[in-house]
Amino acid sequence: MICPYSLGVWGGVQSQVLGLARSLRTHGVAVQVLAPCDGLPPEPFVTPLGNSMPYAQNGSIAPLAPDVPAQLRVLSAIWDERFDVLHLHEPLAPGPTLTALTVKPVPLVGTFHASGEVNAYKRLRPLLKKLTQRLDSKVAVSAEAAGMAQRHLGGQYEILFNGIEIDRFASAHPSPKSGPTVFFLARHEPRKGLEVLLDAARLLPPEVTVWIGGQGPETRRLRQLHGDNERLVWLGTMTDSQKAARLAGADVLCVPSLGGESFGIVLLEGMAAGTPVVASDLRAYRVTAGDGTQAQLFSTGDPRALAKSLLRILDRGPSVEQMIKRADVRAREFSMDRLARAYLGHYERVIRPT
Repeated sequence: MICPYSLGVWGGVQSQVLGLARSLRTHGVAVQVLAPCDGLPPEPFVTPLGNSMPYAQNGSIAPLAPDVPAQLRVLSAIWDERFDVLHLHEPLAPGPTLTALTVKPVPLVGTFHASGEVNAYKRLRPLLKKLTQRLDSKVAVSAEAAGMAQRHLGGQYEILFNGIEIDRFASAHPSPKSGPTVFFLARHEPRKGLEVLLDAARLLPPEVTVWIGGQGPETRRLRQLHGDNERLVWLGTMTDSQKAARLAGADVLCVPSLGGESFGIVLLEGMAAGTPVVASDLRAYRVTAGDGTQAQLFSTGDPRALAKSLLRILDRGPSVEQMIKRADVRAREFSMDRLARAYLGHYERVIRPT
């Protein structure tokens, strides 16, 4: 399994790669993950390909490794290990996945995560369309991701929604708190909507604390702008276990993204932890949240609407308790074990086509 993004940097694709690898290994599959790593590999089954460099992509900064040494390392690992199949996450991202797609030494499964607009898909459409045809099986994590790939690259894509490791969140020991607490975790960049939450926080009662996980290009500016708000707790980069503990301890998970989201995996993580979720009214989040029956959706980008939604959840009325129960059922529909079994079918088909 090849990930183009550094496993030393928190991100949705990275979490999916590691979680899927762990689940596949419980099914007896000898999975090795090849990826850039800024720091020590997060799991014994990860082969590091070197450090990453920031790369602007889809309104975000992606930690990619397009340098020559990383490509030589991935090629060396592919030839040395003689894998039966290569599973490429974001196969057209600059770096190891694109290199593997170009040489195609064994059958290839490709998973497309991105939605929104990727400029390279427009500028290099003929070349990328031809490269995409080298994939033996094409998967997208949402209807939005599949639609974007079809528009620019052609072909058919099976939709396999992202999965979550249910037990990691359901059994996490909650972080201690001193009062009502809101939790945010994402890269600090404009499209993740942290500034909307910080503006909304000024409208919340003084006893409400906001835990802010992650960091990014907006961190310094936002901390300076809101430095007078003592209710904000800046947590910085977090491990998976720390994230699970904060989710379990928080009274509400806030996901105020402004756009560019293909799926709401972080919503499902909150649901699995038994934590009610307040999220932007994005199409991807409506699919995940059952149009508001499993999470509270607010008008995207509106701090006042967000504050109102947070207060409704913090009041913890009977309707909120019902939402939490429905959310738990919803989260279990997206178990990583179920996703692993679906990918096993893809691997079997490309290795032994009928």
